[in-house]
Amino acid sequence: MTSKERVIATLQFQEPDRVPLGEFAVDFDTVEKIIGHETYYRAKARSQIAFWEGRHDEVAESWRKDHIELHKKLELDIVTFGMASYRIPLPTDDPPPKQIAEGTWEDQHGRIYKYSSITADITCVKDPVAEQRQFTVAEFEAEPKAPQFDPRTFEIRDALINELGDELFIAGPSGGELGMMFVGGMKRGMLMLIEQPEVVKAAVAQAVKRQSLVDEIIIHPNQDGVMWGNDFGYKTGPFISPAMFAEFYLEGNKQRVQRMHDLGLWVMKHCCGNVNSLMDYFIEMDYDCYQSIQGTADMDICKLKQGYGDRIALWGGVALENLVSGTPEQVREDVRRAMHCAKPGGGFILGSSHSIAVGTKYDNFMAMLDEYHKLADY
Repeated sequence: MTSKERVIATLQFQEPDRVPLGEFAVDFDTVEKIIGHETYYRAKARSQIAFWEGRHDEVAESWRKDHIELHKKLELDIVTFGMASYRIPLPTDDPPPKQIAEGTWEDQHGRIYKYSSITADITCVKDPVAEQRQFTVAEFEAEPKAPQFDPRTFEIRDALINELGDELFIAGPSGGELGMMFVGGMKRGMLMLIEQPEVVKAAVAQAVKRQSLVDEIIIHPNQDGVMWGNDFGYKTGPFISPAMFAEFYLEGNKQRVQRMHDLGLWVMKHCCGNVNSLMDYFIEMDYDCYQSIQGTADMDICKLKQGYGDRIALWGGVALENLVSGTPEQVREDVRRAMHCAKPGGGFILGSSHSIAVGTKYDNFMAMLDEYHKLADY
C-alpha cells in the first residue's frame, strides 16, 4: 500500500497493511537532526526575524526544500501544512519592530512581541490597536473579501504536492476552520460572548463566508484532506461550556466541515486539552479524525477508542511530555499501550499527543519510531 492508500483505509475504519504514522508538525530542532543542516522550517522565531528583515526568499526556499527533504528521510505517511511551513507573509513597507530588550520588540504601532525559549516562538503579548478597536454587528454584516497571498506560498504548496502527493496523504491548506472564534482576542472575546453575543454571531457568520472564499484560492486540486489546528480546551476542560459552544460555534463548524466534504476532502482535527465534554459535538460536526488526544488532560486514547472509535479515527498515543522529558522506555510503553487498545479494527494513526515539539529528545523520538515499526503491521 502507498501511504495515501494506508491513511484513507484507516479513515474508512479498515485495517490497512500497517498503522499509519503521522505528526501534526515536527519542529526545527528535530528536523535539523534528521536533515543534517540548519533550517527555517518550523523555526518560528528565526523565520519571523527573517521576515522582519525582508529575507522572504531565503525562508521560502528553506520551507520548500527542507520540508520535502524531511519527508524523504522520515517515514511519515501524512504531509501537513502548519504554521511556519508554507504561508509566506506579504512584504510590507512598515519598518521592522525595534528590539527594546533581550527577546523583546516593539513595532511602530506600540505592539510588543516577546520570544519564548520554551517554544522558540515570537508572540505578540500586547496590541494596543486591537485593545482600542470597537466591534459592531454592522461591520460583520458586510460581505467579506478574500485576503491576498504571496506567490511564494503557492510555489511551496505546489512543490510539496507535486513531489510527495502521489505516495503520501496530503493534509493541505484551506480557508481554515471556524473553531472557537474569540473576537478581539481570547480574553476580550470570552467577555463578548456574554456582553455582545449578537456581535459574535455576526462575526462567526462573516468568518464562514470569508473562509469559503479562501478555499477557492488556496486548496490544491490534488490534496486529500485538511488539518485544522485550533484548540478548544485547557487541561481541565473546554475554554467555554458545551452549551455556549453549541450556541455560538456548532453550526458554523458544521458548515466548514461539510464544505470540505463537499470538495471531497477528509477533515483531520488537531485539538489539545480536555474536550471529553465536546466529543459528541466532534461527531456531530463530522470530523473524520481527531489528532492530539492529550493524555495529561484526561483524554485517554483507550477510553476514546471504546466510546468513539467506530465513528471518528483517532491519531496520537505517545505523550509529548514523555518525548520531551521522559525516557525512551516511557515512550516505548506509550506506543505499546496505544497499539494494544487503538490498533484493532483500523481507525488509528500513531503519533504524539501534540507534535514533535521544540525540546523533544532525539533518542526518545527514535525510540518511538523503533517501537512503532515492531508493532505497526496488521
